[in-house]
This record gives sequence, C-alpha cells and structure tokens, in this order.
Amino acid sequence: MKPLTTIRSHLEAYLYSQQLSINQFSIQSGVNSGTLSRILSGQQPIAMNHLKLITRGMSLPEDHFYSMYVDECFLYSAPTWRRLRPFILNSAELGRLDCIELVVKNLLDNLTYAPMLFEVAEDLFQQHHWQAAAVLYKNISASEKYQHSERLALCQYRLFRIALGDSQTLNLQAALLFECYIERLEVSDQLDGLKALMHVYYSLHKWDKVDALAQEMHRLAMLSYHHLHRSQRRDRQDKCPEKPVFFYALYSHLMRASVCEEFRDYESALKYVALYMDRSWIREKGEDTRHILDQFQEWGTANTLLYRMMSGDYGVLPEYVAYIAPHASEIFVALYHIVISANRFSWNVDEVLEQFPSYIPYRTNLKDFGELHNQQILADQYSTFLAELANYYLRNHRPEGMGFLLQSLESSAKIKSDSIIIKCVNLFEQFRHQATEEQTEQYRLLIGEVQESNDKKNDYASSVM
Repeated sequence: MKPLTTIRSHLEAYLYSQQLSINQFSIQSGVNSGTLSRILSGQQPIAMNHLKLITRGMSLPEDHFYSMYVDECFLYSAPTWRRLRPFILNSAELGRLDCIELVVKNLLDNLTYAPMLFEVAEDLFQQHHWQAAAVLYKNISASEKYQHSERLALCQYRLFRIALGDSQTLNLQAALLFECYIERLEVSDQLDGLKALMHVYYSLHKWDKVDALAQEMHRLAMLSYHHLHRSQRRDRQDKCPEKPVFFYALYSHLMRASVCEEFRDYESALKYVALYMDRSWIREKGEDTRHILDQFQEWGTANTLLYRMMSGDYGVLPEYVAYIAPHASEIFVALYHIVISANRFSWNVDEVLEQFPSYIPYRTNLKDFGELHNQQILADQYSTFLAELANYYLRNHRPEGMGFLLQSLESSAKIKSDSIIIKCVNLFEQFRHQATEEQTEQYRLLIGEVQESNDKKNDYASSVM
C-alpha cells in the first residue's frame, strides 16, 4: 500500500477501510460526488471548505490535515490566495501558528503577497487573534526590512502593542524596538503610538521620556487639529486615531502634569491642569465630545485638590476624599496618593483607609478602571501602593504591615520592577524585627524567586550580546 503522505491518500485509505463508495462518502461528508472524484484523481485542488467537510466526514479533528494542506497548496498545486487566505484565518482560529508560519514563509518569496498578508494580519489583530497576527507581522517585517515602508512601521507598531504585558523588562524592549519606527507612521497612528509609549515609560518611571513624548503628542495633535478645521469641508478619507484629535492635545497636558507631580513641581502641574480643563478652543459638539471634556474637568478638579494635598496641605484632605468618594474608578488612585502623602508628611490617615476597606488592598480586576488608567501603569501603582501601605503600617507598629510588604514584593517580582523590589527589601531589613518566622521564610522564598528571575534575565542578555 502507498505511504499516506497526502490528504488524497488518506481519503483513499479511509474509503477502502470503511468500504465506502465515492457516492456514499459524498452523502456522509456533504461534498459533491463529482468534486470528490476530481479531488481523488488529482484533477482538482482541495478548497478549504472541501477540506472541512472531508475531515468532518472522516470524524477527525478539524485541523487534522492542516500540515498536509500546506503541501497541498504549494507542492501539489499552484498557490492561490483564494485557498490560502481562508486557511490562514482558520489556522488562527484553531491556534495552528505552525501552519501560518509555513504558509507565510512560502509566500513571502514573492513580495507581491506582502500587502495581502498584511491585510489578513490587520483582520486578525482586530479580532484579537494577536499571536497569529504577530506571526504575519514579524514575517512581513523581515521581508521588508530594507524597504522603509509605512507598512513596515505599522507591523512594528502592531508587534509593540501585542508584546505589552506584565513584564516591565519585556515592555521596555518592545518600546525601544518600536520607537525608531514611529515617525514613519501616519499622524493618526503616531498619536496612538505615542500614547502607548508614554504608558510604558510612565510605568518604568522614565519621566524625561514621558515628558518628551507628551510634547511631541501635543505638537502633532495641534497640527492635525488645525488641518482638520482649516476649511468647513473635512476630508472624510483621512485616517482617524482611536480618539478625537483634541483628546490627544488635552491628554498631553495631563501627562505633563503627572511628570511635574513626580518631580514634586506642583505649581507647574497646576498650570497643566488649567490647560487640559480649558475647553474654549474645541469646536466639536455632541455627546461623545461632552463626555470626554467632562472627564477632563473631573480629573482637573480632583488633581487640583490632589496637588495641594501632595504639597503638604493636610487641610485639603477631607475635601479631596469627599470629592473622589462617589467616583469609584478614581478611589484606588486617590488612596495611592493619600498613603504616599501620609508617609511623606507623617500624617495619620487611618480614618480615610477605614472609609474604603475594600480597596486595602484593591482586589477587583484592574480593568474596571477603564482605558485612561493603562494596565502597565496600574500594575506599577498597585505594587507601589502595597509597599507604601506596608511602610505606613510598619511605621505605626501595625502587624498587617509586613503582610502588605510581602504582597508588594510578590507583585513587583511578577512585573519585574527592580525599583519596587529594592524598596521592599529596604523596608524588610528596616522592620525585620516585626516579621514572624513564617513571614521571614516567605520573604526568603520570594527573594529566591527574584534572584532566579534576575539570573535568567542576565543569561538572556548575555546570549543576545
């Protein structure tokens, strides 16, 4: 018997073993008998919809013949986009990244396929099949690395967005790779790319980078906004960013205020607050516009009180707490700053913490905060908040402090934040006498995990060098 190396040979063997005629299997599978006859004789290539029906008719898993189908498309017939596109999409649905890789490597010998593959990658990206999309983007980038095309820049942008996750080390690597491509993007994509880059550098406490990116965002947003309103007739074909253009101008001021806050320059921070609360120059109308502007007004009011508090004005604390209490999405960030201020100025904020017990620490999904509170920033703030809580309670000889310290160490190790890990180590050594034997052992184990992770990072860096 011939070796079963093709889908046809498997089908022939199945019909023989089951003693089925072509007509009988046609009824069983739903494939036209004439089509089956031509497929078996090699007169007709196997279309993707036929492959699905044949596989189902043989009671096999849907992707059983997927590896063979790549050979079917390239070795036993001429490749056609009509068959390959649905095969890539189905492979993505079933997580068969190996098959996508094989198809793409075969196709990109001919660069005329690059635009079509990029279109499929964009579809997969929008459908959140990010790992499958990444395979396409990486291969397209490799094939166009000398082209300096906008498509190459878009591939790098998408790969950057896909790469972002819990690890600050990996996020930084992704940001550094993408940053050199951002100027090749259209302005609409540049604005969103700058926003994502700012979030990464913010979570890494690289404030000078955040400030520079915010300035560039403001410049591009205002140029784009003036172009948009230069005439009454707008060019409907212009690609739009994810948010209205005016949002990015306001957001750049918000980020610059945050940078000033980190440098404890609260006077400058308040100037930027006034800028993002100013709506006098915005021409857009409608419910969506009103919602965005109201949100900036809300942040501005809260941050005005916040910066007064962080300047050392204890008297504004009750007003600040009263303002944020009805805004559930703002409570965690407010408490984060309140505890930092309490540690900085030796305040007693027990009453405030007792008012929000479910946030000590915050245990709900961080995605509840919405888009502005980027996940990388929140993960960093969450770990820092735990460390600041630990500091607050340990300083006041409260037993729960050591528990928060260990939670912070575990959380900061997960996101690989060296600065918070160091803060936790310093706190533990300072207050070691308050730790129980069990907590001391837990600390030893966590430090061991941190060291192991750091050794792996160093080994990876050495291999890259």
